[in-house]
Amino acid sequence: MLETIGAETILIDEQNIHHTLARHANSDPARVRAVLAKAAEMNGLEAEETAVLMSITDTKLLHGLFETARTVKETIYGKRLVIFAPLYVANLCNNECTYCAFRARNEELKRRVLTQQGIANETRILVEQGHKRVLLVAGESYPQEGFDYILKAIDTIYATKSGPGEIRRINVNVAPLTVEEFRRLKERKIGTYQIFQETYHHDTYKRVHLAGKKRDYDWRITAMDRAIEAGIDDVGIGVLFGLYDWKFEILALMQHIRHLENKFGVGPHTVSVPRLEPATGSDIATHPPFPVTDTDFKKIVAILRLTVPYTGIIMSTRETAQMRRETFELGVSQISAGSRTNPGGYEDDAEDSSQFSLGDHRSLDEVIYDVAEKGFIPSFCTGCYRLGRTGQDFMDLAKPGDIKAHCNPNGLSTFQEYLEDYASPETRNVGEETIAKALAQLTGLPKKRGEKLVNLVKEGKRDVYC
Repeated sequence: MLETIGAETILIDEQNIHHTLARHANSDPARVRAVLAKAAEMNGLEAEETAVLMSITDTKLLHGLFETARTVKETIYGKRLVIFAPLYVANLCNNECTYCAFRARNEELKRRVLTQQGIANETRILVEQGHKRVLLVAGESYPQEGFDYILKAIDTIYATKSGPGEIRRINVNVAPLTVEEFRRLKERKIGTYQIFQETYHHDTYKRVHLAGKKRDYDWRITAMDRAIEAGIDDVGIGVLFGLYDWKFEILALMQHIRHLENKFGVGPHTVSVPRLEPATGSDIATHPPFPVTDTDFKKIVAILRLTVPYTGIIMSTRETAQMRRETFELGVSQISAGSRTNPGGYEDDAEDSSQFSLGDHRSLDEVIYDVAEKGFIPSFCTGCYRLGRTGQDFMDLAKPGDIKAHCNPNGLSTFQEYLEDYASPETRNVGEETIAKALAQLTGLPKKRGEKLVNLVKEGKRDVYC
C-alpha cells in the first residue's frame, strides 16, 4: 500500500516483509555469524540480514548477538546515557486509540489541562531535581488556543529558572502537524520532534485506531516528511510493541528509515522501543495481542543497534529498573528518569490521569546512582542542539567517530553539574569516582576537553560545552 506526500511516496511493502521473514524463519548458524561479523563493521544492515538475526534462538548465537551489540554501542556512544524527563501538559484527545488511556471516550480517565502557571510549576520541580532536557507531551487535542497552546508551553518551559538550573532543550511529542505548523515549532528552538506510527501493519492500525485524526495512517506516517521539509532535521520515530508481530514492525520501521534516508539524506535521530503497558480503561493494553517476551525485547534493542548503529535508542520508564539495566549494554543510549505520565504529575501524582503504567518508579537521583555505580555516565548535554550539530551534520561527525570528542567531555561536565547542585551525598560519591575513571580512560583532545570542562564546573561555572 502507498502513502503519498506531494509527489513523494512512502512504501510499506507488507508482502515483501512477510516473504523476507518466511525465508529466514530458521537461523543458519554460519549465516548468523556472517551477519554479526558485518554488523561489527558498524555500517548497518539490510532487511534480509536483520531477518536472519530475528530468527536466533540458540543460546550461543544469542550471546553473540548481544555481545556484538554491546561492542557497537560502546564504540559509538561509549558509556554515556542521555537523561531526560517527559512533561505532560494535557491529556485531552479526540482520537479513539484502544490501547491508550487518553482515548476520547474513556470515562475512567480524569482529564486535565495545565495552565501556563501549572506548566511552570512542573518545570520548576524538574529543574530542581536536576533535569536539563524534557520531552513535552500532550494528547492529540488542545484547549481553545489550539496549537498556540503548545507554542506557549514551550516558551514557558524555557523561561522557567530555579537557582542554577534551567531546561536547556525541549523535545516535542505532539500530534502530526502541517508544514507551516512545523515551521512555527522549529522557530521555538526545539530539539527533536518525536512521534510514533504505533504499528506499521495496516489492518492492525485500523483495528486499534477507531476514530479521530489519528485513524488516518497516511497523515501520520508522512509527519516526518513534513517536519524535515519545515527544517526540523532531528526527528524520532518508534513502534508500540505488542500490537502486532515485532519482527514485522522492525522491518517496516526499516522501510520508513530508508525512505527518510533516500529522500532527505539522513534518517531519524532516535528510535523508541515502548512495549504495551496497562492503561486505565484499556483491555488491549493489559492483554497485548502480540506480547513481547523479555528475551525478544532485548533482541529488539540489540538488532536495532546493529541495523541502524548511529541512531539513538530511547528506553522509557515503562520498563522495570532491571530491564532498563540489561538494555543499557545492548544499545540503549537515552533514558527517561523519575517520570510521570499525567499532566501535573510531578506536583500532584494522580494515577487516574496517567497515559500508562510505569515499571520504574525510582527518583532521578536513584536512577543516577544506579547508572553511575554500573560505570555509565549520565549525560544532560544539549550542546549539539545549540551548536547546530543536528541532522546530517551530526551524522557526518558520528560515523567517523569524531562526535565522541564533543559528547564525552560534554557528558562529563553536565554530570559534574548534577553532582555539584542536586545529588545526594551517596550519589555524589559514586559519581565522582565514575567521572575520575572515565577521565582516566580518555586520551588526546577528548581528555583535555573533559578535564577542562569538569574543572570549570567545579570552579562554579555552569553550562559549559564544546
